[in-house]
Amino acid sequence: QVQLVESGGGLVQAGGSLRLSCAASGRTFSNYAMGWFRQAPGKEREFVAAITWSGLSTYYADSVKGRFTISRDNAKNTVYLQMNSLKPEDTAVYYCAAGRGGMVHTTRRAVPQEYDYWGQGTQVTVSS
Repeated sequence: QVQLVESGGGLVQAGGSLRLSCAASGRTFSNYAMGWFRQAPGKEREFVAAITWSGLSTYYADSVKGRFTISRDNAKNTVYLQMNSLKPEDTAVYYCAAGRGGMVHTTRRAVPQEYDYWGQGTQVTVSS
Protein backbone atom coordinates (compact mmCIF):
# COMPACT_ATOMS: atom_id res chain seq x y z
CA GLN A 1 0.00 0.00 0.00
CA VAL A 2 1.03 3.57 -0.70
CA GLN A 3 -0.67 6.45 1.09
CA LEU A 4 -0.68 9.80 -0.66
CA VAL A 5 -1.55 13.17 0.87
CA GLU A 6 -1.76 16.32 -1.24
CA SER A 7 -1.31 19.84 0.07
CA GLY A 8 -0.73 23.36 -1.21
CA GLY A 9 -4.02 24.10 -2.88
CA GLY A 10 -5.88 27.35 -2.38
CA LEU A 11 -7.35 30.45 -3.97
CA VAL A 12 -5.16 32.48 -6.31
CA GLN A 13 -5.73 35.21 -8.86
CA ALA A 14 -5.25 34.56 -12.55
CA GLY A 15 -1.58 34.86 -13.45
CA GLY A 16 -0.49 33.72 -10.00
CA SER A 17 1.36 30.61 -8.87
CA LEU A 18 0.89 27.70 -6.51
CA ARG A 19 3.02 24.70 -5.64
CA LEU A 20 1.26 21.48 -4.80
CA SER A 21 2.96 18.75 -2.80
CA CYS A 22 2.12 15.09 -2.50
CA ALA A 23 3.67 13.23 0.41
CA ALA A 24 3.88 9.45 0.14
CA SER A 25 4.20 6.79 2.80
CA GLY A 26 4.09 3.03 2.79
CA ARG A 27 5.85 1.07 0.09
CA THR A 28 9.00 2.31 -1.54
CA PHE A 29 8.09 5.60 -3.16
CA SER A 30 10.95 5.49 -5.62
CA ASN A 31 9.51 2.34 -7.21
CA TYR A 32 6.55 4.29 -8.57
CA ALA A 33 5.92 6.66 -11.39
CA MET A 34 3.81 9.57 -10.20
CA GLY A 35 1.09 11.52 -11.87
CA TRP A 36 -1.04 14.57 -11.25
CA PHE A 37 -4.64 14.66 -12.42
CA ARG A 38 -7.41 17.20 -11.95
CA GLN A 39 -11.17 17.15 -11.94
CA ALA A 40 -13.43 20.15 -12.36
CA PRO A 41 -17.12 20.02 -11.39
CA GLY A 42 -19.14 18.07 -13.93
CA LYS A 43 -16.06 16.98 -15.87
CA GLU A 44 -14.00 13.83 -16.21
CA ARG A 45 -10.75 13.47 -14.32
CA GLU A 46 -8.01 14.61 -16.66
CA PHE A 47 -4.29 14.06 -16.85
CA VAL A 48 -2.02 16.97 -15.97
CA ALA A 49 1.54 15.66 -15.65
CA ALA A 50 3.60 12.57 -14.90
CA ILE A 51 7.15 11.77 -13.87
CA THR A 52 9.18 8.58 -13.96
CA TRP A 53 10.48 6.91 -10.81
CA SER A 54 13.93 8.44 -11.40
CA GLY A 55 12.62 11.91 -12.17
CA LEU A 56 14.55 11.95 -15.44
CA SER A 57 11.49 12.00 -17.69
CA THR A 58 8.43 14.19 -17.38
CA TYR A 59 5.24 14.45 -19.42
CA TYR A 60 2.55 17.12 -19.59
CA ALA A 61 -0.90 17.72 -20.96
CA ASP A 62 -0.86 20.27 -23.76
CA SER A 63 -3.07 22.56 -21.68
CA VAL A 64 -0.39 23.01 -19.00
CA LYS A 65 2.84 22.60 -20.97
CA GLY A 66 5.16 25.53 -20.36
CA ARG A 67 3.24 26.65 -17.25
CA PHE A 68 3.39 23.64 -14.91
CA THR A 69 6.43 21.67 -13.75
CA ILE A 70 6.36 18.27 -12.08
CA SER A 71 9.29 17.16 -9.95
CA ARG A 72 10.05 14.69 -7.18
CA ASP A 73 12.37 14.24 -4.25
CA ASN A 74 12.72 10.54 -3.51
CA ALA A 75 14.65 11.25 -0.33
CA LYS A 76 11.60 13.10 0.98
CA ASN A 77 9.02 10.77 -0.59
CA THR A 78 7.37 13.79 -2.17
CA VAL A 79 6.26 14.83 -5.62
CA TYR A 80 5.55 18.44 -6.53
CA LEU A 81 3.55 20.35 -9.08
CA GLN A 82 4.68 23.93 -9.61
CA MET A 83 1.89 25.84 -11.31
CA ASN A 84 2.62 29.22 -12.84
CA SER A 85 0.56 31.61 -14.97
CA LEU A 86 -2.60 30.09 -13.60
CA LYS A 87 -5.85 30.53 -15.49
CA PRO A 88 -9.46 30.29 -14.31
CA GLU A 89 -9.80 27.09 -16.35
CA ASP A 90 -7.16 25.49 -14.11
CA THR A 91 -9.72 25.51 -11.30
CA ALA A 92 -10.24 21.92 -10.14
CA VAL A 93 -9.49 19.39 -7.45
CA TYR A 94 -5.95 18.17 -8.04
CA TYR A 95 -5.01 14.58 -7.27
CA CYS A 96 -1.68 12.82 -7.17
CA ALA A 97 -1.41 9.16 -8.10
CA ALA A 98 1.20 6.40 -8.04
CA GLY A 99 1.59 3.73 -10.69
CA ARG A 100 3.94 0.88 -11.55
CA GLY A 101 5.50 -0.34 -14.72
CA GLY A 102 6.41 1.32 -17.95
CA MET A 103 3.03 2.86 -18.63
CA VAL A 104 4.40 6.31 -17.84
CA HIS A 105 6.46 6.12 -21.05
CA THR A 106 3.32 5.54 -23.11
CA THR A 107 0.05 7.34 -23.64
CA ARG A 108 -1.40 5.10 -20.92
CA ARG A 109 0.09 7.58 -18.43
CA ALA A 110 -2.97 9.76 -19.07
CA VAL A 111 -5.42 7.00 -18.11
CA PRO A 112 -6.50 7.13 -14.44
CA GLN A 113 -7.05 3.36 -14.31
CA GLU A 114 -3.33 2.83 -14.93
CA TYR A 115 -2.53 4.19 -11.46
CA ASP A 116 -2.75 2.06 -8.34
CA TYR A 117 -2.94 4.61 -5.53
CA TRP A 118 -4.58 8.00 -5.19
CA GLY A 119 -4.61 10.86 -2.75
CA GLN A 120 -7.75 12.61 -1.53
CA GLY A 121 -7.16 15.72 -3.58
CA THR A 122 -6.57 19.40 -2.95
CA GLN A 123 -8.74 22.23 -4.27
CA VAL A 124 -7.22 24.85 -6.56
CA THR A 125 -9.36 27.86 -7.39
CA VAL A 126 -8.19 30.53 -9.82
CA SER A 127 -10.18 33.76 -9.85
CA SER A 128 -10.38 36.01 -12.89
